Amino acid sequence: MGLDAPALAEATVKILNIPNLLSLSRILSVPVFILLMLEPSPIRALTAGIVFSLASATDWLDGYLARKWGQVTKVGKLLDPIADKILIMSALVILVELRSDVVHSWIAILIIGREFAVTGLRAIASSEGIIIPAESVGKYKVGAQITAVLCLLLDYYLTLEWLRLLGAFALWVAMILSVYSAVRYFKTYWKHLN
Repeated sequence: MGLDAPALAEATVKILNIPNLLSLSRILSVPVFILLMLEPSPIRALTAGIVFSLASATDWLDGYLARKWGQVTKVGKLLDPIADKILIMSALVILVELRSDVVHSWIAILIIGREFAVTGLRAIASSEGIIIPAESVGKYKVGAQITAVLCLLLDYYLTLEWLRLLGAFALWVAMILSVYSAVRYFKTYWKHLN
């Protein structure tokens, strides 16, 4: 056991690096976001928007630091997309309840369902030795989702018509890109099978 201690400590350091801790912080921000929006008020919506903004910023930062510092790990590759999905899905579900005038349940179901379908497809493909790389469209989709959530949270605080309209537009863009990228993933997988 004593001989394994340095190897274990080294493995722990590799797992608990800054990029992975940033991904973990994104997951841990979700309960804070949810608690703020359980009994929403304009100021709580603003605070939730700040929490969501900071958490969203870690999405870019963790990947950048992992590549820059050579700290890309299997744990990080797992944590990063999970953290993104948990954050966006929780925000969408809350917005369906709070902003049903803009965020219709079928839109949220379509976006969330796409995430499960594509994640499942990539897992199946990986088990068959087929690597389906992430598409650049996904970055635009995530950007549109973040824009939609932030605009609608800020509109809850400021009640500005242009924020509501921008949030609604960004949500529709996110939904269209979600469907488009899902179709591309399935087509890529189908080509590999044939």
